[in-house]
Amino acid sequence: MAIPDYQTILLPLLQLAGDQQEHKFRESVETLADSFNLTADERKELLPSPYASVIFNKES
Repeated sequence: MAIPDYQTILLPLLQLAGDQQEHKFRESVETLADSFNLTADERKELLPSPYASVIFNKES
């Protein structure tokens, strides 16, 4: 599966945020990546800037 777009990620992210628990950013990203069955390569995919992965910075 390709990295989902912003609209697809939004509902699972809101559900995670709505569980009344505190989540670290990295934990949240990993939980979302797991829920979308992203491969290790997809999780490491970078934006044109080599310092930011696509999944961490999903905007569109």
